Amino acid sequence: MPREQKSKFRTCEKCHQPRGGPQHRKGALATAAKEEAFPSLAPPPFGVPTCRKPTSRSCSTLKRSQRALSTKSAGVSHTRPYKGVNCKTEKKQSSSQAPLPIMQSPGDPLTKTTGTLVQFLMYMYRRKKLITKANMLKIVNKKYKNRFLEILRRASFNLEVVFGVDLKEGTSTKDSYILVSKMDLPNNGTVSGGRGFPKTGLLMNLLGVIFMKGNCATEENIWEFLNKMRIYAGKRHFIFGEPKKLITEDLVKLKYLEYRQVPNSNPARYEFLWGPRAHAETSKMKVLEFWAKINHTVPSAFHSWYEEALRDEEERVKAAVTLRAEKDATASESSRDSPATPLTSDEVEAESSSCG
Repeated sequence: MPREQKSKFRTCEKCHQPRGGPQHRKGALATAAKEEAFPSLAPPPFGVPTCRKPTSRSCSTLKRSQRALSTKSAGVSHTRPYKGVNCKTEKKQSSSQAPLPIMQSPGDPLTKTTGTLVQFLMYMYRRKKLITKANMLKIVNKKYKNRFLEILRRASFNLEVVFGVDLKEGTSTKDSYILVSKMDLPNNGTVSGGRGFPKTGLLMNLLGVIFMKGNCATEENIWEFLNKMRIYAGKRHFIFGEPKKLITEDLVKLKYLEYRQVPNSNPARYEFLWGPRAHAETSKMKVLEFWAKINHTVPSAFHSWYEEALRDEEERVKAAVTLRAEKDATASESSRDSPATPLTSDEVEAESSSCG
């Protein structure tokens, strides 16, 4: 256990020592461990517009507002979400420890349990640990264990739309699960090292905006979209860090986004396009499926974009077939042109003996 975690546990243990015996301290430590184990966060309203029938090909105005995944919709606050540890020496919670978002109403009895499970799964994902059903059941409130599958479904949905991470059944162990990022962002999706959180969900949203803006979105388009998610240039975000640096530098250097000046613009204006790694690791159809899931609909509901995504899929298949044929032809030609390997003396002697 890291020294920092140990010190926190010791501090809280001292605070509780006067209040009871060993059993009380054991319970307090268990609660403290639970708090420390699930570092939490709270993204802003997070979602996409459902512009199903664009009036133009570029859909210059995305007509519906973002679907909220906010702390308000989750019924959470910026105080520590767990009870039982009231250590006087506890420091004020930092912005990186705000509660996780859950896309249900505050009155939903499963909201809190779903949020706890999301935190647990993110903790396991960041540490690349095996996730089992047995471990998840320990996290779920006892009175809701008979609704575990529903809670798991909700947690899986939130992981996917907020962080761009899919929960899948594992094959190594019975009743085990793995979390798989939709894209191959470095450092387990955090982009930079350290204790960050996956940025894949944000990237999928940005790719969707670019796609729906005619495969090229102005910087104004991007920030208009991000501002609705309460993400602002120059204002550090507890998940995404400094967002302007993330999208104009980090994701550009990684070639997920292309950021260029609009031709002949004076004063200079900039626009975003998909970068080569985005084209390689995802597709228009996958991005459309992601947006459809957030809006609880199907990709075909985005009619014109769905048609474009289908054409893109067909072109990808044709390109893959052509590339495979070229590789096979090259390999076949190389094998014909290569000189035959001469026989060894032993092989010559053996062949002579068989002839005799």
